Amino acid sequence: MSTLSEEKVFRDPIHGYVRVQDKVVWDCIQTREFQRLRRVKQLGSTSMVYHTSEHTRFAHSLGVYEIARRMINEVEDISRTLTEYEKITVKLAALLHDVGHAPFSHSFEAIMNSDHELYTIQIIKEESEVNKVLKEYKDTLPTDVASVINGTHPNKILCQMVSSQLDADRMDYLLRDSYFSGTKYGEFDLERILRTMRVADDKLTIKASGTHTIEDYIMARYHMYWQVYYHPVSRSYDTLLQKVFKRLFDLYKQDKGIALKLPMFKQLLEKKQLSNEEMYLLDDSACFYSFNLMSQIDDQILADLAKRVLNRNLFKYTSVDKKEEIEQRCLEKGYDLRYYFHQDYQSQNPYKPYSGKSQCIWVLEEDGSIKELSTVSTIVSSLSQNDSYEDEKIFFPKEVL
Repeated sequence: MSTLSEEKVFRDPIHGYVRVQDKVVWDCIQTREFQRLRRVKQLGSTSMVYHTSEHTRFAHSLGVYEIARRMINEVEDISRTLTEYEKITVKLAALLHDVGHAPFSHSFEAIMNSDHELYTIQIIKEESEVNKVLKEYKDTLPTDVASVINGTHPNKILCQMVSSQLDADRMDYLLRDSYFSGTKYGEFDLERILRTMRVADDKLTIKASGTHTIEDYIMARYHMYWQVYYHPVSRSYDTLLQKVFKRLFDLYKQDKGIALKLPMFKQLLEKKQLSNEEMYLLDDSACFYSFNLMSQIDDQILADLAKRVLNRNLFKYTSVDKKEEIEQRCLEKGYDLRYYFHQDYQSQNPYKPYSGKSQCIWVLEEDGSIKELSTVSTIVSSLSQNDSYEDEKIFFPKEVL
């Protein structure tokens, strides 16, 4: 793998510099698919609450790459364990892990009835500039990078670095989202985590002396979810997005011609998987342009919902014990409950050992034994043994009050 004649850097408020030495990494950054991430916000609806949350998937992806690069360079066990080809592979997986992300964060995945990982793998393995760059370096590189992202790579250390309960992805988005939202909830000591990270028994581990730092990291996740990601105002905006597309899908069933007025959503309306070219064209700007078109369309409900999205005329929210009362008020005001009433449930547990491919966080004791985090931390044990933290609300137009 060739290196650049001179190191390239990106100024970054979280990491100081994002450093690029490998030509294949630099070439991937220059591809149209990766540059598209400049046009996709990291936190779709959160800016409705925290107005400075305007950072992009591009910045986050560079940050994830930088943490993975530092893991390789600064954690001696990782550097010694991985081959040079594996180091390149995991850095590229970190860089490209979100290249298939749609606008409006994860709320758009429900609308598309698909997962961003599917499109990420599609872009990496099928015809695209990213695929071409990877294949120029090694024919099997697209498949190897994809296998790290979907957790099937035979060397599980690579998978843990990119997607686990203590990975480069989570560490960057907690710090970055906290910084740009203007909150302090997501802060933790990244430097200490890197300093105490080790490899033992083919697992990423943290030295016992770093346990308190991991506790802070787990608590940062807990607070960020409930204070930022699951904020009810953000959920209200997500609800409006879902209702816009529910109305659009219902209109399409009645008149297929509506797809001609909104060509950016033609494949979506036909419920077909988007091609790499169609995904490339789907960004925040395309969506907001479509909302402007919808706001002028000859359908009162769709036009109203689109205007609410554009002008932040959000639904109000209250507890579910008022469901029947609010439903009745909506009906009395002439609102169609299919589009103007929504019951939303959210749950989250900041650390759940043995939960699918997320795996566990392992602690390396002084005697060389490895223990699962919740068995050595009272704080984490309390969090993991409880059921997921839950919140349920109903959303409706403020005009009914």
